[in-house]
Amino acid sequence: MKRLVLIFMLMVPMVVLAQQTTIGGTVLDEKTGRPLPQVSVSVGRVSVVTNEDGAFLLKLAGAPQSVTVSHLGYKTRKVALQAGQTEGLKIKLQPTVIQLREVVIHTGDPREIVEIAIRKIPENYSRQPELLKAFYRETAMKRKHFIYVAEGVEDMYKTPYTRGILRDKVAIVKGRRLLSQKQGDTLGLKVMGGPVLPVQLDVVKNSDLLLNKEDMDAYSYSWGTPEYINDRLQMVVLMEPQFPKPYALYHGKLYIDNERLAFTRIELDLDMSDKEKATRTMLVRKPMGVRFKPRELSCVVDYRYADGVTRISYLRNTFRFNCDWKKRLFSTSFTATCEMAVTDSQSEGVTPIQSRNSFDSREAYYDKVEYFLDPEYWEHYNIIEPSESLDKAIRKLVSTYQRN
Repeated sequence: MKRLVLIFMLMVPMVVLAQQTTIGGTVLDEKTGRPLPQVSVSVGRVSVVTNEDGAFLLKLAGAPQSVTVSHLGYKTRKVALQAGQTEGLKIKLQPTVIQLREVVIHTGDPREIVEIAIRKIPENYSRQPELLKAFYRETAMKRKHFIYVAEGVEDMYKTPYTRGILRDKVAIVKGRRLLSQKQGDTLGLKVMGGPVLPVQLDVVKNSDLLLNKEDMDAYSYSWGTPEYINDRLQMVVLMEPQFPKPYALYHGKLYIDNERLAFTRIELDLDMSDKEKATRTMLVRKPMGVRFKPRELSCVVDYRYADGVTRISYLRNTFRFNCDWKKRLFSTSFTATCEMAVTDSQSEGVTPIQSRNSFDSREAYYDKVEYFLDPEYWEHYNIIEPSESLDKAIRKLVSTYQRN
Protein backbone atom coordinates (compact mmCIF):
# COMPACT_ATOMS: atom_id res chain seq x y z
CA MET A 1 0.00 0.00 0.00
CA LYS A 2 1.10 3.58 -0.58
CA ARG A 3 2.21 5.54 2.43
CA LEU A 4 1.75 9.19 3.29
CA VAL A 5 4.24 11.88 4.07
CA LEU A 6 2.69 14.59 6.23
CA ILE A 7 4.59 17.86 6.28
CA PHE A 8 3.84 21.42 7.23
CA MET A 9 4.19 23.77 4.30
CA LEU A 10 3.36 27.38 3.54
CA MET A 11 0.79 27.31 0.75
CA VAL A 12 2.34 29.55 -1.89
CA PRO A 13 2.17 29.95 -4.85
CA MET A 14 0.70 9.26 -27.96
CA VAL A 15 0.69 11.00 -31.19
CA VAL A 16 -1.81 13.74 -31.98
CA LEU A 17 -4.92 12.26 -33.56
CA ALA A 18 -5.87 13.70 -36.94
CA GLN A 19 -9.55 12.68 -36.90
CA GLN A 20 -10.47 12.40 -33.28
CA THR A 21 -13.91 11.19 -32.22
CA THR A 22 -15.20 12.11 -28.78
CA ILE A 23 -17.81 9.92 -27.08
CA GLY A 24 -19.28 11.23 -23.83
CA GLY A 25 -22.20 10.83 -21.51
CA THR A 26 -23.41 9.43 -18.21
CA VAL A 27 -23.94 5.85 -17.03
CA LEU A 28 -26.96 5.25 -14.80
CA ASP A 29 -28.58 2.43 -12.85
CA GLU A 30 -31.64 1.41 -14.90
CA LYS A 31 -33.85 0.89 -11.84
CA THR A 32 -32.87 3.77 -9.57
CA GLY A 33 -31.51 6.28 -12.07
CA ARG A 34 -28.49 6.97 -9.87
CA PRO A 35 -25.14 7.66 -11.56
CA LEU A 36 -22.67 4.77 -11.49
CA PRO A 37 -19.00 5.55 -10.72
CA GLN A 38 -15.99 3.50 -11.86
CA VAL A 39 -17.81 1.96 -14.83
CA SER A 40 -15.57 0.76 -17.68
CA VAL A 41 -16.35 2.29 -21.09
CA SER A 42 -14.22 0.80 -23.85
CA VAL A 43 -13.64 0.35 -27.57
CA GLY A 44 -11.16 -2.49 -28.01
CA ARG A 45 -8.12 -1.77 -25.86
CA VAL A 46 -8.94 1.93 -25.45
CA SER A 47 -10.98 2.60 -22.32
CA VAL A 48 -11.87 5.04 -19.54
CA VAL A 49 -13.89 4.80 -16.34
CA THR A 50 -16.76 7.00 -15.20
CA ASN A 51 -16.20 9.53 -12.43
CA GLU A 52 -18.15 9.85 -9.17
CA ASP A 53 -21.06 11.43 -11.10
CA GLY A 54 -21.15 8.57 -13.63
CA ALA A 55 -19.77 10.81 -16.40
CA PHE A 56 -17.17 9.82 -18.98
CA LEU A 57 -15.40 11.15 -22.07
CA LEU A 58 -13.67 8.74 -24.46
CA LYS A 59 -11.36 10.06 -27.20
CA LEU A 60 -10.66 7.81 -30.20
CA ALA A 61 -8.76 7.99 -33.46
CA GLY A 62 -11.80 7.02 -35.53
CA ALA A 63 -15.57 6.67 -35.32
CA PRO A 64 -16.51 3.28 -33.77
CA GLN A 65 -19.86 1.61 -34.34
CA SER A 66 -20.34 0.88 -30.63
CA VAL A 67 -18.86 1.11 -27.14
CA THR A 68 -18.87 -1.57 -24.46
CA VAL A 69 -20.01 -0.58 -20.97
CA SER A 70 -19.43 -2.92 -18.02
CA HIS A 71 -19.54 -2.75 -14.24
CA LEU A 72 -19.49 -5.09 -11.27
CA GLY A 73 -23.00 -6.41 -10.56
CA TYR A 74 -24.49 -5.18 -13.86
CA LYS A 75 -25.10 -6.71 -17.27
CA THR A 76 -22.51 -5.64 -19.82
CA ARG A 77 -24.03 -3.50 -22.55
CA LYS A 78 -22.83 -2.81 -26.09
CA VAL A 79 -24.17 0.60 -27.09
CA ALA A 80 -24.57 1.31 -30.83
CA LEU A 81 -23.45 4.77 -31.92
CA GLN A 82 -25.03 6.90 -34.61
CA ALA A 83 -23.17 9.53 -36.58
CA GLY A 84 -23.47 12.91 -34.90
CA GLN A 85 -24.89 11.42 -31.70
CA THR A 86 -21.83 10.52 -29.69
CA GLU A 87 -22.03 13.02 -26.82
CA GLY A 88 -24.59 13.58 -24.08
CA LEU A 89 -25.38 9.86 -24.02
CA LYS A 90 -27.51 8.44 -21.22
CA ILE A 91 -26.54 4.80 -20.83
CA LYS A 92 -28.55 2.68 -18.41
CA LEU A 93 -27.21 -0.57 -17.01
CA GLN A 94 -29.41 -3.37 -15.71
CA PRO A 95 -28.39 -5.08 -12.45
CA THR A 96 -27.60 -8.76 -12.78
CA VAL A 97 -29.58 -11.34 -10.85
CA ILE A 98 -27.72 -14.28 -9.32
CA GLN A 99 -29.72 -17.48 -9.71
CA LEU A 100 -30.05 -19.76 -6.68
CA ARG A 101 -28.26 -22.62 -8.43
CA GLU A 102 -25.25 -20.34 -8.98
CA VAL A 103 -25.12 -19.32 -5.32
CA VAL A 104 -24.66 -22.87 -4.08
CA ILE A 105 -22.35 -24.36 -6.70
CA HIS A 106 -19.16 -23.77 -4.69
CA THR A 107 -18.88 -26.14 -1.74
CA GLY A 108 -15.12 -26.81 -1.80
CA ASP A 109 -12.23 -25.13 -0.01
CA PRO A 110 -12.09 -21.44 -1.00
CA ARG A 111 -8.35 -21.24 -0.27
CA GLU A 112 -7.77 -24.07 -2.72
CA ILE A 113 -9.54 -22.05 -5.44
CA VAL A 114 -7.28 -19.07 -4.65
CA GLU A 115 -4.19 -21.28 -4.93
CA ILE A 116 -5.38 -22.68 -8.26
CA ALA A 117 -5.94 -19.11 -9.54
CA ILE A 118 -2.38 -18.23 -8.44
CA ARG A 119 -0.95 -21.21 -10.36
CA LYS A 120 -2.89 -20.14 -13.46
CA ILE A 121 -1.51 -16.57 -13.45
CA PRO A 122 1.06 -17.34 -16.20
CA GLU A 123 -1.74 -18.73 -18.35
CA ASN A 124 -4.32 -15.98 -17.78
CA TYR A 125 -2.18 -12.83 -17.80
CA SER A 126 0.28 -11.29 -20.23
CA ARG A 127 3.18 -13.53 -21.24
CA GLN A 128 5.07 -10.76 -23.04
CA PRO A 129 6.21 -7.23 -22.16
CA GLU A 130 3.51 -4.57 -22.57
CA LEU A 131 3.37 -0.79 -22.54
CA LEU A 132 0.26 0.63 -20.89
CA LYS A 133 -0.98 4.20 -21.16
CA ALA A 134 -2.76 5.40 -18.01
CA PHE A 135 -4.29 8.42 -16.35
CA TYR A 136 -3.36 9.07 -12.73
CA ARG A 137 -4.93 11.43 -10.19
CA GLU A 138 -4.32 12.07 -6.50
CA THR A 139 -6.38 14.39 -4.33
CA ALA A 140 -6.38 15.53 -0.72
CA MET A 141 -9.37 16.84 1.21
CA LYS A 142 -9.48 18.67 4.51
CA ARG A 143 -12.86 17.83 6.00
CA LYS A 144 -15.12 18.25 2.96
CA HIS A 145 -13.14 20.58 0.70
CA PHE A 146 -10.27 19.85 -1.67
CA ILE A 147 -6.90 21.32 -0.76
CA TYR A 148 -4.77 19.56 -3.37
CA VAL A 149 -5.21 17.98 -6.81
CA ALA A 150 -2.48 16.44 -8.97
CA GLU A 151 -3.01 14.45 -12.16
CA GLY A 152 -1.15 13.24 -15.17
CA VAL A 153 -0.72 10.83 -18.05
CA GLU A 154 1.88 8.11 -17.61
CA ASP A 155 3.49 5.23 -19.49
CA MET A 156 3.92 1.90 -17.71
CA TYR A 157 6.27 -0.81 -18.87
CA LYS A 158 5.25 -4.19 -17.48
CA THR A 159 7.25 -7.36 -17.87
CA PRO A 160 5.44 -10.72 -18.32
CA TYR A 161 3.43 -11.95 -15.34
CA THR A 162 5.83 -14.86 -15.03
CA ARG A 163 8.26 -12.35 -13.51
CA GLY A 164 8.07 -10.08 -10.52
CA ILE A 165 7.73 -6.29 -10.51
CA LEU A 166 11.43 -5.40 -10.16
CA ARG A 167 11.84 -4.35 -13.81
CA ASP A 168 8.41 -2.74 -14.21
CA LYS A 169 8.78 1.01 -14.72
CA VAL A 170 6.61 4.13 -14.88
CA ALA A 171 7.37 7.38 -16.71
CA ILE A 172 5.38 10.63 -16.50
CA VAL A 173 4.25 11.87 -19.91
CA LYS A 174 2.44 14.99 -18.77
CA GLY A 175 1.31 16.21 -15.36
CA ARG A 176 0.10 19.16 -13.30
CA ARG A 177 -0.82 20.06 -9.74
CA LEU A 178 -3.08 22.57 -8.01
CA LEU A 179 -2.76 23.59 -4.38
CA SER A 180 -4.95 25.51 -1.96
CA GLN A 181 -3.81 29.06 -1.25
CA LYS A 182 -5.77 29.43 2.01
CA GLN A 183 -3.68 30.23 5.05
CA GLY A 184 -5.69 27.74 7.11
CA ASP A 185 -4.68 24.83 4.88
CA THR A 186 -1.27 24.47 6.45
CA LEU A 187 -1.07 20.68 6.52
CA GLY A 188 0.21 19.32 3.22
CA LEU A 189 -0.03 15.70 2.13
CA LYS A 190 2.40 13.87 -0.09
CA VAL A 191 1.76 10.36 -1.32
CA MET A 192 5.06 8.58 -1.84
CA GLY A 193 5.40 6.87 -5.20
CA GLY A 194 1.82 7.57 -6.28
CA PRO A 195 2.29 7.05 -10.05
CA VAL A 196 3.91 3.67 -9.32
CA LEU A 197 0.57 2.41 -7.99
CA PRO A 198 -0.10 0.11 -10.97
CA VAL A 199 3.22 -1.61 -10.30
CA GLN A 200 3.21 -1.99 -6.52
CA LEU A 201 -0.53 -2.56 -6.10
CA ASP A 202 -0.84 -5.05 -8.95
CA VAL A 203 -1.71 -7.74 -6.40
CA VAL A 204 -1.64 -10.53 -8.99
CA LYS A 205 1.92 -9.70 -10.11
CA ASN A 206 3.33 -8.43 -6.82
CA SER A 207 3.05 -11.55 -4.67
CA ASP A 208 4.90 -9.83 -1.81
CA LEU A 209 1.79 -7.77 -1.15
CA LEU A 210 -0.67 -10.57 -0.36
CA LEU A 211 -0.63 -13.75 -2.46
CA ASN A 212 2.40 -15.50 -0.96
CA LYS A 213 2.26 -18.57 1.28
CA GLU A 214 3.65 -16.86 4.39
CA ASP A 215 1.00 -14.14 4.36
CA MET A 216 -1.82 -16.39 3.13
CA ASP A 217 -1.32 -18.69 6.14
CA ALA A 218 -2.28 -15.79 8.42
CA TYR A 219 -5.81 -15.57 6.94
CA SER A 220 -9.04 -17.53 7.12
CA TYR A 221 -11.03 -18.07 3.91
CA SER A 222 -14.76 -18.25 3.23
CA TRP A 223 -17.17 -17.96 0.32
CA GLY A 224 -18.86 -14.65 -0.43
CA THR A 225 -21.93 -14.09 -2.59
CA PRO A 226 -21.12 -14.64 -6.30
CA GLU A 227 -21.20 -11.63 -8.64
CA TYR A 228 -21.09 -10.93 -12.36
CA ILE A 229 -18.34 -8.94 -14.09
CA ASN A 230 -18.58 -8.47 -17.87
CA ASP A 231 -21.46 -10.98 -17.91
CA ARG A 232 -19.17 -13.64 -16.46
CA LEU A 233 -19.91 -15.35 -13.16
CA GLN A 234 -17.35 -14.63 -10.46
CA MET A 235 -16.55 -16.70 -7.38
CA VAL A 236 -16.01 -14.42 -4.40
CA VAL A 237 -13.54 -15.42 -1.67
CA LEU A 238 -13.37 -13.49 1.60
CA MET A 239 -10.07 -13.24 3.48
CA GLU A 240 -10.00 -12.30 7.16
CA PRO A 241 -6.97 -11.96 9.49
CA GLN A 242 -6.63 -15.08 11.62
CA PHE A 243 -3.12 -15.02 13.12
CA PRO A 244 -1.24 -11.85 14.13
CA LYS A 245 1.80 -10.62 12.23
CA PRO A 246 4.36 -7.92 13.13
CA TYR A 247 2.58 -5.74 10.55
CA ALA A 248 -1.07 -4.94 9.83
CA LEU A 249 -3.04 -7.42 7.69
CA TYR A 250 -6.03 -6.82 5.42
CA HIS A 251 -9.67 -7.72 5.07
CA GLY A 252 -9.79 -8.99 1.50
CA LYS A 253 -12.39 -9.78 -1.15
CA LEU A 254 -11.15 -11.68 -4.20
CA TYR A 255 -13.23 -12.03 -7.37
CA ILE A 256 -12.22 -15.07 -9.46
CA ASP A 257 -13.63 -15.86 -12.91
CA ASN A 258 -15.68 -19.04 -12.60
CA GLU A 259 -14.34 -20.54 -15.87
CA ARG A 260 -10.87 -19.08 -16.43
CA LEU A 261 -10.01 -19.00 -12.72
CA ALA A 262 -8.41 -15.57 -13.19
CA PHE A 263 -8.46 -12.81 -10.59
CA THR A 264 -10.69 -10.05 -11.98
CA ARG A 265 -11.07 -7.74 -8.97
CA ILE A 266 -9.39 -7.46 -5.58
CA GLU A 267 -10.65 -5.31 -2.70
CA LEU A 268 -8.46 -4.75 0.36
CA ASP A 269 -9.10 -2.89 3.63
CA LEU A 270 -6.29 -2.49 6.14
CA ASP A 271 -7.13 -3.99 9.55
CA MET A 272 -7.43 -1.09 12.00
CA SER A 273 -7.68 -3.11 15.21
CA ASP A 274 -4.05 -2.27 16.07
CA LYS A 275 -3.64 1.47 15.48
CA GLU A 276 0.13 1.35 15.90
CA LYS A 277 0.54 -1.27 13.16
CA ALA A 278 -1.89 0.61 10.90
CA THR A 279 0.06 3.83 11.42
CA ARG A 280 3.35 2.14 10.49
CA THR A 281 1.76 0.95 7.25
CA MET A 282 0.25 4.30 6.29
CA LEU A 283 2.66 6.95 7.58
CA VAL A 284 6.22 7.76 6.53
CA ARG A 285 6.74 10.84 8.72
CA LYS A 286 4.87 13.77 10.22
CA PRO A 287 5.63 17.16 11.79
CA MET A 288 6.48 17.46 15.46
CA GLY A 289 3.47 18.13 17.64
CA VAL A 290 0.95 16.46 15.32
CA ARG A 291 -0.89 13.32 16.40
CA PHE A 292 -1.83 10.97 13.55
CA LYS A 293 -4.91 8.75 13.95
CA PRO A 294 -5.54 6.26 11.12
CA ARG A 295 -9.13 5.58 10.11
CA GLU A 296 -9.03 3.76 6.76
CA LEU A 297 -6.70 2.47 4.10
CA SER A 298 -8.59 0.73 1.30
CA CYS A 299 -7.69 -0.39 -2.19
CA VAL A 300 -9.62 -1.66 -5.23
CA VAL A 301 -7.79 -3.24 -8.18
CA ASP A 302 -9.71 -4.19 -11.34
CA TYR A 303 -8.50 -6.41 -14.19
CA ARG A 304 -10.05 -6.46 -17.67
CA TYR A 305 -10.10 -9.39 -20.11
CA ALA A 306 -9.41 -8.45 -23.75
CA ASP A 307 -7.74 -10.19 -26.70
CA GLY A 308 -7.36 -13.39 -24.68
CA VAL A 309 -5.35 -11.63 -21.93
CA THR A 310 -6.32 -10.30 -18.50
CA ARG A 311 -4.69 -6.93 -17.69
CA ILE A 312 -4.79 -4.47 -14.83
CA SER A 313 -7.32 -1.78 -15.79
CA TYR A 314 -8.17 0.38 -12.77
CA LEU A 315 -7.24 0.97 -9.16
CA ARG A 316 -8.26 3.29 -6.39
CA ASN A 317 -6.46 3.75 -3.09
CA THR A 318 -8.08 5.74 -0.26
CA PHE A 319 -6.58 7.01 3.02
CA ARG A 320 -8.68 8.49 5.81
CA PHE A 321 -7.12 9.81 9.00
CA ASN A 322 -7.37 12.49 11.65
CA CYS A 323 -4.66 14.87 12.78
CA ASP A 324 -4.76 16.95 15.91
CA TRP A 325 -2.43 19.48 17.45
CA LYS A 326 -1.64 19.53 21.14
CA LYS A 327 -2.91 23.09 21.56
CA ARG A 328 -6.15 22.56 19.62
CA LEU A 329 -9.36 21.22 21.09
CA PHE A 330 -10.65 19.32 18.03
CA SER A 331 -8.94 17.10 15.48
CA THR A 332 -9.17 17.61 11.72
CA SER A 333 -10.18 14.88 9.29
CA PHE A 334 -8.26 14.34 6.05
CA THR A 335 -8.88 12.11 3.04
CA ALA A 336 -6.29 11.33 0.37
CA THR A 337 -7.22 9.39 -2.77
CA CYS A 338 -5.06 7.95 -5.56
CA GLU A 339 -6.81 6.76 -8.72
CA MET A 340 -5.44 5.22 -11.90
CA ALA A 341 -7.15 4.04 -15.08
CA VAL A 342 -5.39 2.25 -17.93
CA THR A 343 -6.61 3.89 -21.15
CA ASP A 344 -4.68 1.89 -23.78
CA SER A 345 -2.16 -0.94 -24.14
CA GLN A 346 0.50 -2.00 -26.63
CA SER A 347 2.02 -5.48 -26.98
CA GLU A 348 4.09 -5.20 -30.16
CA GLY A 349 7.46 -3.49 -30.48
CA VAL A 350 7.59 -2.63 -26.78
CA THR A 351 10.88 -1.43 -25.27
CA PRO A 352 11.63 -0.92 -21.55
CA ILE A 353 11.47 2.51 -19.94
CA GLN A 354 15.00 3.62 -19.07
CA SER A 355 15.72 3.97 -15.36
CA ARG A 356 16.81 7.59 -15.79
CA ASN A 357 13.36 8.43 -17.19
CA SER A 358 11.32 6.42 -14.67
CA PHE A 359 9.48 7.61 -11.59
CA ASP A 360 10.87 6.28 -8.30
CA SER A 361 8.63 4.80 -5.60
CA ARG A 362 10.44 6.97 -3.03
CA GLU A 363 9.45 10.16 -4.84
CA ALA A 364 6.32 12.28 -4.42
CA TYR A 365 4.36 13.23 -7.52
CA TYR A 366 3.80 16.67 -5.98
CA ASP A 367 7.53 17.41 -6.36
CA LYS A 368 7.70 16.33 -10.01
CA VAL A 369 4.99 18.45 -11.65
CA GLU A 370 4.11 22.14 -11.66
CA TYR A 371 1.05 24.36 -11.80
CA PHE A 372 -0.52 24.35 -15.25
CA LEU A 373 -3.58 26.48 -15.97
CA ASP A 374 -4.28 25.70 -19.65
CA PRO A 375 -7.97 24.61 -19.95
CA GLU A 376 -7.04 22.47 -23.00
CA TYR A 377 -4.21 20.83 -21.12
CA TRP A 378 -5.26 17.22 -21.79
CA GLU A 379 -5.79 17.63 -25.53
CA HIS A 380 -6.28 14.16 -27.09
CA TYR A 381 -5.43 12.16 -23.94
CA ASN A 382 -8.09 10.01 -22.29
CA ILE A 383 -8.60 10.87 -18.62
CA ILE A 384 -11.01 10.23 -15.76
CA GLU A 385 -13.34 13.19 -16.05
CA PRO A 386 -13.41 15.22 -12.81
CA SER A 387 -16.62 14.93 -10.83
CA GLU A 388 -18.78 18.05 -10.50
CA SER A 389 -17.45 18.74 -7.00
CA LEU A 390 -13.84 18.18 -8.06
CA ASP A 391 -14.29 20.33 -11.17
CA LYS A 392 -15.59 23.18 -9.02
CA ALA A 393 -12.65 22.74 -6.66
CA ILE A 394 -10.18 22.81 -9.55
CA ARG A 395 -11.71 26.03 -10.92
CA LYS A 396 -11.60 27.58 -7.45
CA LEU A 397 -7.96 26.58 -6.90
CA VAL A 398 -7.01 27.98 -10.31
CA SER A 399 -8.91 31.22 -9.67
CA THR A 400 -7.28 31.71 -6.27
CA TYR A 401 -3.85 30.96 -7.67
CA GLN A 402 -4.31 33.50 -10.48
CA ARG A 403 -5.46 36.20 -8.04
CA ASN A 404 -2.43 35.62 -5.83
